[in-house]
Formats: sequence, C-alpha cells, structure tokens
Amino acid sequence: MRIFRGLEELPAGFGPAAVSIGNFDGVHCGHRLILERLRERARTGGLRSVAVTFNPHPMRALRPEAGLRLITPLDSRLELLAATGIDAAMILPFTPALSRMRAADFIRAIVRDSLRALEVHEGANFRFGHRAEAGATELQEMGRDMGFAVTLYGPCAIRGCAVSSSRIRELLLQGDLRTARALLGRSFFVRSTPARGRGVGATLDAPTINLAPYSELLPPNGVYVTRLRVGTVWCDGVSNIGYRPTFGPGAFAVETHLLDFQRLALHPVELDHTTPLKLVFLKKLRDERAWPSPEALQQQIFKDVARARRYHRLLRLFAG
Repeated sequence: MRIFRGLEELPAGFGPAAVSIGNFDGVHCGHRLILERLRERARTGGLRSVAVTFNPHPMRALRPEAGLRLITPLDSRLELLAATGIDAAMILPFTPALSRMRAADFIRAIVRDSLRALEVHEGANFRFGHRAEAGATELQEMGRDMGFAVTLYGPCAIRGCAVSSSRIRELLLQGDLRTARALLGRSFFVRSTPARGRGVGATLDAPTINLAPYSELLPPNGVYVTRLRVGTVWCDGVSNIGYRPTFGPGAFAVETHLLDFQRLALHPVELDHTTPLKLVFLKKLRDERAWPSPEALQQQIFKDVARARRYHRLLRLFAG
C-alpha cells in the first residue's frame, strides 16, 4: 500500500480512483466491509483503491478538551489499512483551514480534482464539510454533478451490537475484550517500545518487559492474558496494567511477564528501548488490587500465570 502524507505527495496523473473517506479508528469490521468492496470494485473497474484519512483525528483538533484516546494511532491504522489490500492511503493533515472547508469545496478539490475519483464508498451516516454540514444525500448530489458514483452502506451489526469506533472504545474501557474483539474482527493491540531503563534486563534472567509510556486507549487496570511481539518474535504473556498498589503508590505501568521467554534466546532480538513491541490483549483475568503482603501477591501471580498458560494452550489447541 502506498502512503501519501498530503496532496502534494500525489504523483501527477494519479487515478482514476475509487475512494472512501473516514477516520477509520480501529479499522473495525464495518470499515473493512466497505474497504474490501471498494478494493474489489476498483480491481474490476481498473481504478486505484484509496482510503482518505486524517491526522490528527478531527475531534482532537476541534474538541481537545474531550481527551479522545484512539483505538489505533496512525501507525497501527496504516498497518490495518494495508492489510485490507487497498492500493493507497491518503493522510490529510487536519488543519484549521481544512476544518473550515465547505463540503462541496472539499469534494471538488480532493475527491474529484486530486484523486480523480469515479466511485466513492461511504457508510450511510457519513458527514463531511465545515461543521459536518453535508451527508449522504448531498454526497450523492455532488456525485451526479461532478461525475462520480456513490455507494452507501447501511449500519453494520454483530451479535446485535452496532459496530462503531465509539462503541468499541466504550467496550475496551469497560474491559469487555470479547465483544470488542467481535466488533473489531481481531484482538485489540497496542504498539510501543520498551520503557527506557525498566523491564529490559541486561540478560534474559528476568523475563519482564514494560511498555514505554502510552497515551492512547488501554483497557482498565488489571491483569490480562496477552501475546507480545518483541521485534519479530512472538511470546506468550500475562500483563498487568496499573500502579502495583501492593508496594505503595507507584508510577503507572504496562508490564508483561513473558511465559516462554526462551524463544528470545532461540531467536536473538536486539533488545533495547527502541525495539518495536506489539502487545495483543486476549482475555481479562482480574482487576488490579492491593494485596496484604508481597507474599500474597506472589501467590496470586502464580495463579495468574497458571491461568494464562492454560488459556494459551487451549488457544493453540483450538487453532488446530
């Protein structure tokens, strides 16, 4: 997938294209349904399939006080968009000038003139332009005037639950990984690097890695069954999110205990504060709590590790 970080990076004569515009936070099942059909339509018609997205997220620019935390920051969003098989992603910087752009001017300048779109694919609740002034009806009218076809998609629901980025955020904040996974079509993950000076030993004697400070969406404090990719090597894990209150007030941390850390010895990884990490959340085991003593905490950790190992064994068994 080609990535264009602004209209100025588009090569001359780019297109014609089939386009979908959105924030695509999470790149969930609803997004992928549209993008997969967009891709197939583009291949059939000899078009370039393009997802147009924004950075920063418009809500962060327009309502910073809301404190929006993303399911997928830009790097993860691009990874997931590439996995849909589309040809290109266009990242539009969400500037004050863009936020004030009238709907018709946006479609004319970006969709028609720059991308030379012949098809536009959107959810039926799509809104665009200054103060979200236009929607699906106006988009269809613009398509007739400017020479592109518009395909609209109705609401997507899974297990009776409407699929949307906002709903998935709510589920993750509630710790409901199972329902969130169904709506995402995958397990929730975060990408980071090891914390500088913490959780990365000089040797593999202490198989624990802490994530560097992460400001986007995380599940609530607690203990989780996880998988951690360290560089290119996957390890089973059990992770704690929180402050480790048994030892008194502490700094917030996302700490992963590697259950099969020997894999790192078999597949050597250059392990330092720049090593890329991908932490995948599979199941919540329990909430975080203060234990009466370090010994009581240690006993609970033994139980957490045993439950996590059993979950990983069952996962591999059912995976076949």
